[in-house]
Amino acid sequence: MHLIVGTAGHIDHGKTTLIKALTGTDTDRLPEEKKRGITIDLGFAELSLGEHRIGFVDVPGHERFVKNMLAGASGIDLVLLVIAGDECVMPQTREHFDICRLLGVRNGLIVITKKDLADADMLDLVRLEAAELVAGTFLESAAVVPVSSTTREGIDELRQALANAADSVGTRRNEHVTRLAVDRSFVMKGFGTVVTGTLASGEIREGEELELLPDRRNVRIRGLQTHGKQTANALAGQRVAVNLAGIDHTEVTRGMTLCRADTIEPTQGFDARVEVLKNAPKPLRSRQRVRVHIGTAEVLARMHIINKDGEVLPGSSDLVQLRLETPVAAVMGERFILRSYSPQTTIAGGVVIDPIRARHRVGDLANARSFLETLELAGEDHNSVVRTLVEAAGPRGADLRSIQARTGFSTDILRDALAALITDVSLIKTTGIYLTVAAFNELKTAVTTAVADHHKSDPHSLGITREAIRDKAFNNHPIEIFKGVMAELEGEGRIVNENDIVRSPTHSQTLSGDDAIFVERIVSALRAAALAPPKIDEVLSAAGIGPKIAPAQVQKLLAACVNAGEIVRVSPEFAFIAEAINALTIELRIRARQLPNRLIDVPTFKELAGVSRKYAIPLLEYFDRVGVTKRAGDKRIIM
Repeated sequence: MHLIVGTAGHIDHGKTTLIKALTGTDTDRLPEEKKRGITIDLGFAELSLGEHRIGFVDVPGHERFVKNMLAGASGIDLVLLVIAGDECVMPQTREHFDICRLLGVRNGLIVITKKDLADADMLDLVRLEAAELVAGTFLESAAVVPVSSTTREGIDELRQALANAADSVGTRRNEHVTRLAVDRSFVMKGFGTVVTGTLASGEIREGEELELLPDRRNVRIRGLQTHGKQTANALAGQRVAVNLAGIDHTEVTRGMTLCRADTIEPTQGFDARVEVLKNAPKPLRSRQRVRVHIGTAEVLARMHIINKDGEVLPGSSDLVQLRLETPVAAVMGERFILRSYSPQTTIAGGVVIDPIRARHRVGDLANARSFLETLELAGEDHNSVVRTLVEAAGPRGADLRSIQARTGFSTDILRDALAALITDVSLIKTTGIYLTVAAFNELKTAVTTAVADHHKSDPHSLGITREAIRDKAFNNHPIEIFKGVMAELEGEGRIVNENDIVRSPTHSQTLSGDDAIFVERIVSALRAAALAPPKIDEVLSAAGIGPKIAPAQVQKLLAACVNAGEIVRVSPEFAFIAEAINALTIELRIRARQLPNRLIDVPTFKELAGVSRKYAIPLLEYFDRVGVTKRAGDKRIIM
């Protein structure tokens, strides 16, 4: 079992010396750390302890380097709360402990160091202060182990206590996509760029490509190391060194995230629940500028409280939206820390509910709260989370990619959840888009209503075009949903689609005896005229359709000819017999093979069609509209 164990505690309380006594590794690697005798940045060590492989993250204790401590504290499974036996609980002891609690750490030990420098009374006092500090928290029943890293007294007992505590750590949740928050980047001679971090979830393999966020840059894994040894793959919970190809180490900084491509969307804001520390100096307020520590990143943000009061009091929790000044990679359920802008002190912590920010209007806070509370309540129930997100998407639906961006859940988890929701008839899938059954049925109703309304307003037409339906009922909806709804209705026999004209199955275009005669006369006249027809008014007059017939009736007769596919209305003035237009289209495409770049000008078209300019221009403009040709300066491309 792989565990990440982090230290926490005040400066000079012996954290680094303790790790060296346990592992033999001096985690102070920087020359300045050696010179000053204090830990400035994160240090790392490893230890095999029975069945457990432990990766230690040693953090600086000085208040100036809390941001470095925070970069190492995210993702730890177990904390060693270190308190010096000759000094008791100090300010950074309290702040580090608050950070661990707010980050959701649930396991740990209390280690009293420098036992050799304290008498029995002092050690008892330290125990009492430690007990007071952790009362009512996850460390309330934790083992307390006094040690001396100098004399090694108590080190064996600490190893045993650590093994016992490790046994009680549950299996790490591994529901999210592959994510490694980078905490260090450097160059190694002969290898190139190397980054390190704790693999929060998923698995990475040598040779595969990952995406570096928030830059959206693809990188290839040249090699992997865990516990100082080469490996072909790394698993969630392991400290990993990753050798990256094709990128300079200066282009990778702490706070970036390695993940599988197209799984996580960089975000500049997210909705969350925050808990404000009891000892915070003042409430959190809307528009307040704060420092957000999430993963290994530190970013500035503006706070927006999602309640009518616009504040969260010390010792309480509430829903907020954080609007970040720079993007980060975040997933649902990820914990973070808030520190004040200046002076920098820890004031709150929280958990991400919705990693993709939606702007909440002041008048709509109640709906925003309701949605976030429902999402929060769904918690670890993946099916409920997915159902809630698809419901919120409404008639526009959601695809797997967008749901993954909103959750960070692995593809397998999402597919299982979506399949289960389809099986219990909560959702429906149409061409890769998921909707609730209710939303899908609403769209079906909108289509049948649009068809019925068209028949009512224009009973003489054959039906309504598919594009007109899309404009009326599917404004800005994905084309996949439109196609799915139309196919479903056709399959159910509730609509009929003929040449992209949609009608009700009970609707028929009936013409009286005189109307049928007039239509036949119109068609006959245009057939005889071929590509040189008279103007439409002259055709109507010759067919005996005079001014005594109402304009609506005239339009009905023309629409009947067009809908029947017998004539083509190319302009308000001219209509052509359809068979002549079809034949000309074929001739155009045959001639295109002989023309340079498939380009034709007006004179060449006139010669090909055997028509004058009076007909050539309306015909070419018609062909432009229907996609047979495309304008290119004073010529046309035959498509």
